[in-house]
Amino acid sequence: MHSTGRLLAVSDLHVAFPDNRAIVAELRPESPDDWLIVAGDVGEFAADIEWALRLLGERFATVIWVPGNHDLWTHPKDPLQLRGEQRYRHLVELCRGLGVLTPEDPYPVWTGDGGPARIVPMFLLYDYSFRPPGAKNKAEGLEQAHAKGVVCSDEYLLHPDPHPSLDAWCRARVAETERRLAELDDGLPTVLVNHYPLVREPTDVLHYPEFAQWCGTELTADWHRRHRASCVVYGHLHIPRITRHDDVPFHEVSIGYPREWRRHGHPHGLLRQVLPAGAPS
Repeated sequence: MHSTGRLLAVSDLHVAFPDNRAIVAELRPESPDDWLIVAGDVGEFAADIEWALRLLGERFATVIWVPGNHDLWTHPKDPLQLRGEQRYRHLVELCRGLGVLTPEDPYPVWTGDGGPARIVPMFLLYDYSFRPPGAKNKAEGLEQAHAKGVVCSDEYLLHPDPHPSLDAWCRARVAETERRLAELDDGLPTVLVNHYPLVREPTDVLHYPEFAQWCGTELTADWHRRHRASCVVYGHLHIPRITRHDDVPFHEVSIGYPREWRRHGHPHGLLRQVLPAGAPS
């Protein structure tokens, strides 16, 4: 049993899969002071998202959630048929009812071991700027993806309403988040949390490079330097690992689909310890 709390992280729970739901049902802190970051893709159905976040919120001292693309889908079988911004705002209010922090709340400060550090949950989306080789613009990138049969389901289930496009929604989110980050004047190091990687390099190992265009935006490429990041937490790629960029550790903390974790296991454990740094999960 840990005598002091740890800042832990996980993402891509995908609890619609029974085996993943069973994993989430067993996630527990080792200390009553442990915090948990949930970096998106809890599930496609609002009821599943509520189930998982309620369970985790009852167990961990603080839970912080950012939305993944699956959380924001308007799935035809989900009784909640809200789209785009309305769905996101509904999930934010759901989280607030559960005591779970979101990108719309004041950024909390971790004061346990490895702190103080300001946790910055972000909702930024993607703008198709991680284009595949040879593509000069979004249209050419999507054309390549369709030709290869590598098209993210977001193109059919994730709606930007009322924004004209997902990339427009992304740019609006980036601008709003930059405004909030610029207002931070206490000099604390940050833990930047987003569903997608803030830099492109982690997508270089994707089996299908065409998929990278649904994985982030070049607008955030220097945020880990500009905003004093002690580490970055993300998911989405289903490639759990730790990379370093400008000597800042980037933690990909996804559980992923059963077919994936059955193959590669959970090399960093189910819950990744991000603070204090340098200790095992």
